Amino acid sequence: MSQLFYLKECSSTNDEIEKFLLYGNSDFITVYTFNQTKGRGQYGNTWSSTAEKNLAYTLAVKAENSTVSDFMFNYYTAIVIRDFLANLTENTVKIKWPNDIILKNKKIVGILIEKKKINQNNYFIIGAGFNILQEKFDQISNAGSLLSLTGKLFDLEEFTLNLNKFLVEKLKNIPSKKEIMNQFNASLFRKDEVSVFELDKKRQNGIIKNADENGEIVIDLENDGLQSFYHKEIKLLY
Repeated sequence: MSQLFYLKECSSTNDEIEKFLLYGNSDFITVYTFNQTKGRGQYGNTWSSTAEKNLAYTLAVKAENSTVSDFMFNYYTAIVIRDFLANLTENTVKIKWPNDIILKNKKIVGILIEKKKINQNNYFIIGAGFNILQEKFDQISNAGSLLSLTGKLFDLEEFTLNLNKFLVEKLKNIPSKKEIMNQFNASLFRKDEVSVFELDKKRQNGIIKNADENGEIVIDLENDGLQSFYHKEIKLLY
């Protein structure tokens, strides 16, 4: 069973959903708003969003339903969101490791997944910010929206309902670790392309080879050869 709740405004859907989990008993509970005032991103980053232009979305999934590791769950969630947007826009959509969604070299979705125990149940809390109708990104040069990149107007409510239905259905049947890794690497942004990375405050060229099942990215660096990194240990410049 799944439940869906709309908030006219909130500071963070990832924070608000805990209130609903205290009283709900569904396997999938969703909270969303088109006006989030203090969104949170990966590792303490903030996620800025213009009111009534974008979607702040959080889905709580009972962890007992997952048959894969936390890393695999994170990867698979990114795959499902990528698939939804690729189908919707009829464009090539990529995953920037570990789980940003990229369209035409611009970030359109940021994902934050946390694992929490609430009311005696363990949950994966999937928080995602979708840039949908915003047209200007003055402060964030590598961000874009579905409108700015495709020229198409999307109804926010319809988008959310379709996204939620797609995500819930896919998360009911999580594939094998091998299949997840194959799909994730097939959609990996800048894979097998010469790219510029920042490591220890220095820049050097390198080629992304693959992401692995331990949550690391494997990069063949021009100066240091084949290396593995966790998130925030190296930065891809694009």
